[in-house]
Amino acid sequence: MPTDILSLERLDTPTGRMLILTDEERRLRAVDWEDHEARMQRLLRQHYGPSGVTLRESSRPSAARRSLEAYFEGDLEAWTGLPTTTNGTPFQRAVWDALRRIPVGQTVSYGRLAASIGRPTATRAVGLANGANPIAIVVPCHRVIGADDSLTGYGGGVERKRWLLRHEGAHPSQHASQGEIEFSRLA
Repeated sequence: MPTDILSLERLDTPTGRMLILTDEERRLRAVDWEDHEARMQRLLRQHYGPSGVTLRESSRPSAARRSLEAYFEGDLEAWTGLPTTTNGTPFQRAVWDALRRIPVGQTVSYGRLAASIGRPTATRAVGLANGANPIAIVVPCHRVIGADDSLTGYGGGVERKRWLLRHEGAHPSQHASQGEIEFSRLA
């Protein structure tokens, strides 16, 4: 398996220092917090194999970094249209695509997310796919909450999840209604 060379950038944010990985085509491959670098490395090995990626410090700011800076400065849709790519399973990619369609300021339950991709009984699998998301914030897995509006687990920690939702003006009791989110169903 050929090794992908990914550019590594570090960004100081109100929620801690972030790591941003982009490929040679400038597509975003991974975002995580520096204190969760081990998790990011584990996901990279899981998605690309034990020697599937090589990291190199970036010499110039990427569009992904600029988008994340703008997001933290208040432009909550700064990454709209930002190209991303992942190596997850087809099911994981379907979940991650659906996550990108949750509007800013809205939350959905795992059950609603599962139903939106045509897999209403796959709530647990959706939760696992959500947890395997390598692109924090841009693929907004932080917008998924428990059916009882609880702030369930988050790879970056529940306090960061709470901060991100507040930053976006979301309140867990503001579930997006089915009509507000247009999800594509799996065939």
